[in-house]
Amino acid sequence: MERTFNSTSSDSPVSSQTIINKDGLAIYYDSFIPEDKSKIFLLQLSKNIQWKNDESVMFGKHYITRRKTAWYGDQPFCYTYSKIKRTALPWTDDLLEIKRIVENKEATEFNSCLLNFYHDGDDGMGWHSDNEKELEKNAVIASVSLGAERKFSFKHKSNKEKIDLILGCGSLLVMKEQIQTHWVHQLPKSKKISKPRINLTFRTISS
Repeated sequence: MERTFNSTSSDSPVSSQTIINKDGLAIYYDSFIPEDKSKIFLLQLSKNIQWKNDESVMFGKHYITRRKTAWYGDQPFCYTYSKIKRTALPWTDDLLEIKRIVENKEATEFNSCLLNFYHDGDDGMGWHSDNEKELEKNAVIASVSLGAERKFSFKHKSNKEKIDLILGCGSLLVMKEQIQTHWVHQLPKSKKISKPRINLTFRTISS
């Protein structure tokens, strides 16, 4: 079974949709950050974040991707995914401002953030779960999108149910409970997208 959710107009007040409520919980907030503020954050983060091309090791081979990433946190946490170890950098003022906005909404404190910079639709992310051993199990993960609208998909690991939605500029996607255990997600590539997108996923590293 496949379901599709469409974002509401950017002129509408913040609205929420429950995307998943079985084997985990996913809630989508459209226009969570106002459009004018989102554009400012996109510009500032594009310039001021210490971006690096993402790396991965698969089947013994080392790959460097076009997509860029950055990792920030309360302290220099070590975090490993795709068999590459990363160390968190100190927060920037813009990241702290966005972090406070998200924490106020979720009544949850986050101690780290993984950022991804997608130049256009040729950059994407394959199926995966955010379940690395350094992450606190079943903790809230809050994902903020800035820039180009992109399709985002969930797929249930057992019954293969698929859910698609469009992540708008300034939107917030909250994933919690057992969702990383039972679902995978992806950001598929698209030749139709010509503008950049920045994604911020606020997380909690186990102490």
